[in-house]
Amino acid sequence: MYFTRRSVFGLTAGLLAGGVTPGAFAQATNWPQRTVKFILPLGPGAGVDIGARLFADRLSTRWGKPVVVENRPGGDGMVAINAVLGANDDHTLLFTPTSSFVAHPYVHEKLPYDPKELIPIARVSNTIVVMAVPGSMNITSLKQLFEQAKAQPGKLNWASTTAGNELVVQGFLKTEGLDMARVPYRDNVQALNDLGEGRIQMYVAALAIVRPQVQSGRVKLLAVTNKERAASDPEVPTIHELKYPGLAFDGLIGLFGTRAVPNDVREKIAADVRTVAADPVIVERLTATGQVMSPGSAAEFAAEMQEQSGRFAEVGKILGIKAAQ
Repeated sequence: MYFTRRSVFGLTAGLLAGGVTPGAFAQATNWPQRTVKFILPLGPGAGVDIGARLFADRLSTRWGKPVVVENRPGGDGMVAINAVLGANDDHTLLFTPTSSFVAHPYVHEKLPYDPKELIPIARVSNTIVVMAVPGSMNITSLKQLFEQAKAQPGKLNWASTTAGNELVVQGFLKTEGLDMARVPYRDNVQALNDLGEGRIQMYVAALAIVRPQVQSGRVKLLAVTNKERAASDPEVPTIHELKYPGLAFDGLIGLFGTRAVPNDVREKIAADVRTVAADPVIVERLTATGQVMSPGSAAEFAAEMQEQSGRFAEVGKILGIKAAQ
């Protein structure tokens, strides 16, 4: 099955039209009937993992049934996605960043699943994504960094943690005529160590990943790619404030299910997520992981995914990458 922008977001039209068939599954009045499982495409300890466990604990209390978190990293999110699709029931959900979907058409020719079978259920939060440089580097702003890159073509190195961030940065560099060498990493820890040592000069990653090195002074933050500043680091400006909209990217995180999840169950889950998200204790703990609480309905979540898809389509045109057909 080819993975296209149309196929990914064909689910949006069906969702907004209420076209998902409930089938012979539990309805909201008596759901859940057994343990609910959140499957994650990331390993333990990641900000998404911490958020999933916080919500799982509170939702378990609300639902009167256990909510367990199962980590299935690997395959650029496809291992977790296939696990959810393989279960195909209304008690197995995907808790994931939207980068598991929106960048795929520009980094994979084929996918081993049909993305139309995954339906947005609830937006949960936004990961704060930052642009960082070595603390030892005589740079205090993005403008200075890009001026140096322009003056020294090919001399500065950069890296990112996700395919989505990578595409956005590549599109920006090409538009601005900047020559910076991308260094691929399989291990975020190694990338961060190299940043701290000055072997790479720009790193685009989740705030939670770089924060320990920022606190030690080995790394400096220059910008936040999200629409709003991070509450935990309010002094760091946003990309929009710095007039670099081509680098903007919001790390959306939310819950997905298959078409086995009835409409009213999806509405129930989204409503309960909003209730949990209003708890000041949960907000404080999630903020500490470099996230911003941003609960929303299935329709709101799908609309934001559609917006992100449009951004990647633009980047694809800039880079000359044709989305998989």
